[in-house]
Amino acid sequence: MRNGDGQSRRILVIGAGELGMPVLRNVTRRAAAVEGSSVDVLLRSTTTEATAPAKQRDLEEIRRLGIGVVRGDLVKSSVEGLAQLFRNYDTVIGCTGITAGLDTPMKVARAALLAELPRYFPWQFGVDFDVIGRGSPQDIFDSQLDVRDLLRSQRDTEWVIISTGMFMNYLFDADSGMVDLAHDTVNALGTADTTVTVTTPEDIGVLTADIVFATPRIRDEIVYVAGDTISYGQLATALETVLDRPFELRVWSEPTLMAELAADPDDMTRKYRAVFAQGRGVAWDKANTYNERHGISTTTVSEWIRAHLAA
Repeated sequence: MRNGDGQSRRILVIGAGELGMPVLRNVTRRAAAVEGSSVDVLLRSTTTEATAPAKQRDLEEIRRLGIGVVRGDLVKSSVEGLAQLFRNYDTVIGCTGITAGLDTPMKVARAALLAELPRYFPWQFGVDFDVIGRGSPQDIFDSQLDVRDLLRSQRDTEWVIISTGMFMNYLFDADSGMVDLAHDTVNALGTADTTVTVTTPEDIGVLTADIVFATPRIRDEIVYVAGDTISYGQLATALETVLDRPFELRVWSEPTLMAELAADPDDMTRKYRAVFAQGRGVAWDKANTYNERHGISTTTVSEWIRAHLAA
C-alpha cells in the first residue's frame, strides 16, 4: 500500500510493551496531523485477553487513542502469513524486543520484504551492532547483523534503524548488577571509564515518532539518539550528588566477566555484561545525535535518578 509521496500513513506497530506503548502514544499523536493516517498495533491473543491490571490499563489506553488492534503471533505465524498482514500497511515498526526468540527478527524482516513494504523500522533499538561485530559474547547480536545485511542487500523496502543504547532504567535494574542500591555500589562493566549510552523508553517513543514523520523522509539510514552517554565513574558521582550519600565504585573487569560467562554460557545477563564491558559500539557522543541536532530534550541520568530514586 504505497503512497505517492512516501509519507507514512497506514502504520502498524508490533507490540505494546515497555517500548511499544511510548511509540504508540507518540506516533498516534503525530499521525493525527497527517491526512488519511491510521495506527494499528499487532498483539498476541494472550495480550488482548490478559486480565492483569497493567495490561488492562494499556489496552484501555490503546482503545482510547483510537488505535486498531490486530491479533497475530510472530512466533507462530509463517513468513507468508506475516507478509499478507503487512500488505495492509505502508510502515511497520517493530517493538517486540528479544522475547520473541532468536529467529524472529529475520522472519519479520523477510516478511517485510516479501510484502514489498514501503518502510520498515526493525527491532534494532539498542547498541551499534556494526561496531560490535560478529562473534561477540551476546550471540543475539549476530542475528541482528543478519537482518541489517538483508535490508542493505535490497532497494525495494526503505528501512530505518534507530540506535538508542541501553534502556536507561536497566542501569538501575537489580538483575543487571550495574547499580546495587541496597549496598550503595556501582559495579563498572570493564573499567570505571567505560562509557554507555542510555535512553528512556519514553524518549525513544518521542524520537521514533519524530523520525517517522521527519521531512525530508529518512530512509536506509541508522539514526543515533541518546538520553545520556556516561561512564560508570560518572554514574557513581551522579548517584552521590543527587542522593546525597556516598557510593562505592567497583570494577568488574572484562576477563572476570568473560570467565563468568564461560562458566554459564547460556546466561543472558552474563552475555550482556561481557559485551558491554568490551566497550565497543555501546556508546556514542550525545552531541552528534538526532535529538541534539534537532533540539529535542531528553532525560539525563541525573534527571532519571532525581525522578525515580530521590524520594
